[in-house]
Formats: sequence, structure tokens, C-alpha cells
Amino acid sequence: MATLSELSGLYNDGELIKKISAAAVIKAQDILSNVGTATAADKAWAARAFSDPSREAHRLIKAVLAANSTATVAQIQAAADTAIQTNVNAAARLFIDADAGA
Repeated sequence: MATLSELSGLYNDGELIKKISAAAVIKAQDILSNVGTATAADKAWAARAFSDPSREAHRLIKAVLAANSTATVAQIQAAADTAIQTNVNAAARLFIDADAGA
């Protein structure tokens, strides 16, 4: 299990940020591909993710790390792309709802 200090040290992990940034863009594309069911809040988040994926990744990484706080640093850093995508999808939903005031 990663310590709190170790988790906060991962907030700026370059490789993890790059993976989360790419996953955010994929999530944004998924939202916009389903425009008929996407809410205004969904579309607004997707636009932000496309506009500045690095900024959104820096928001998302904290939620991703919190959701994986029982893992070790090595496990987090070695996470498969599918695991990262699943975590980003869940975190994006949290941010979409929070940004909309839900």
C-alpha cells in the first residue's frame, strides 16, 4: 500500500500524467461520439479535455490515485492501459457531476 506521501509524490509523475491525459481524450471522444445521450455537462467536460488534456489529467490523477490507494507505487506505475482507462472513465464521471453541481 502506498503511503500518503508516496501518493502525493505521484501527482506529477510524467508517465502517469501522459497515460491519464491520453485516457481523458479517449473518454472525451467517447462522450462526443454519443452526442445524442451526452448532457451539456458531459459536452463541457469533453471540450475541456480536448482543449487542455494535460490540465484535465492533473485533475484526474488525484481521483485515480485515491481510487487505487491500496496499491503500491510500483503497481500504480505499472498499471495496464485498460486499468487506467477504466479509472479515468470513473473519475471523469465524478468531475462531470461535480462541475455541474450534482
